[in-house]
Amino acid sequence: MAQPCMIATCRRVSQTLCYGCQQNFCRDHIIEHDLSLNSQLNPLSDEINALGERLKSVNLENAIGNSRKKLEQWRIDCHKTIDDFFEQKCHELDRCIRKKMEKQREEIRRIRIKMSDLIREQEATHKDIDLLTITVRDLEHEINKIEQILFQIEIKSLVLDDNLIYIENLDINHFDLISLSSIYKTINYPRENWTPLTCNNQYLLIHQEPNLCLVDQNLNIIKQNSWIYGTIYDMCWSSTLNRFIVINGSDVFFIDENFISIENIQTLQKCKWLSCTTSETSLFLSTKVWGSSIMEFSLLPTIKLIKQWQSPDTCTRDEVINGIVYNNDTLAMMIKNPSEKTIHIEIRSSITLDRIWSLKLNIAYSQNIRTRCCLLPNDQWLVVDRNTSRIFHITKDGKVKSSSAYNPPPFCAVLFDHNMLAISTARGVNIHKL
Repeated sequence: MAQPCMIATCRRVSQTLCYGCQQNFCRDHIIEHDLSLNSQLNPLSDEINALGERLKSVNLENAIGNSRKKLEQWRIDCHKTIDDFFEQKCHELDRCIRKKMEKQREEIRRIRIKMSDLIREQEATHKDIDLLTITVRDLEHEINKIEQILFQIEIKSLVLDDNLIYIENLDINHFDLISLSSIYKTINYPRENWTPLTCNNQYLLIHQEPNLCLVDQNLNIIKQNSWIYGTIYDMCWSSTLNRFIVINGSDVFFIDENFISIENIQTLQKCKWLSCTTSETSLFLSTKVWGSSIMEFSLLPTIKLIKQWQSPDTCTRDEVINGIVYNNDTLAMMIKNPSEKTIHIEIRSSITLDRIWSLKLNIAYSQNIRTRCCLLPNDQWLVVDRNTSRIFHITKDGKVKSSSAYNPPPFCAVLFDHNMLAISTARGVNIHKL
């Protein structure tokens, strides 16, 4: 039996079935239906063309610029490591030949003294002459050997592991507090310890009293060194100097990655330092006073004060800066205001200290507890509040994306390696996989 046209107002019998939508149409309405479908192609075509133009306008330099900078810094660091190793081996080679030459110089000095004594006393015997002649011939033989010396140097090719650099396409929403994984691993403190932590490309630096410890991704202690310089207020890493920087109440210390030395930087003025961070060229330090100052020091060729900001440019006179973190020509600043009993995070230009944005956080004020922040991927931030036992995810434009309770109360956090978040508490350091 013939089906009616699916258009409700049409009384004609259908003559065609549209296989796309499985509906029956009369001859006139199938033409209209076909035209209607075709008319939808034009907007889609326009949209595709617009997307094509949008793709053409994507600035690759902006998209990969920060990642390229990291790769470039890695290349510079590796070249420096190779240069340092080369210099070490050159000095080793020099020492080998110098040691032999010094031995013969000492022998020449001894012979000269002996001959001077014989000449002065005019009592040389045939035996003395024979002994001196033999000694001179032996010396000549040794010098001949030095002149003809050859070193066998076995050099192995430098083998690069492709896993040295891990490249992952991170979604801007990749980090999400709501889906933060459970604790992957923990390293416990022997006793309660409210100290900061930091990291470089390979290791975490933590204070496990009485030692400073370098810890790998599996929380194995790789190296440790005794810390006898009092309370640690902050620490950071300088890829330019290839050094960790640690500050106590008044001093700034440089610690090389091999933990060979802990150097007190005497050229820096004594201040009540509270926080530190570095860029590629500068060290930034903030002071532990109301109306905190921020000082910028050059890293190379010497540590030298180049700029200083004071209240009210930094904060009001009744505020204190709890922490500073550098990122892409900006400084994140955690600021506490006791008068208003508020805590807020601000992003400032690291060049002019102009405010880019400011966000007041819904955090209960505490006089003696510091609220800290750390950098997340894509210029986002994680604020860690020990007082309320909460962590806050802040977007790059200064909005609270989410917050979550964290127990035991967190003190400090740092993004470690490319996919791990380290959070310190009074009991130890927890690692979460992202």
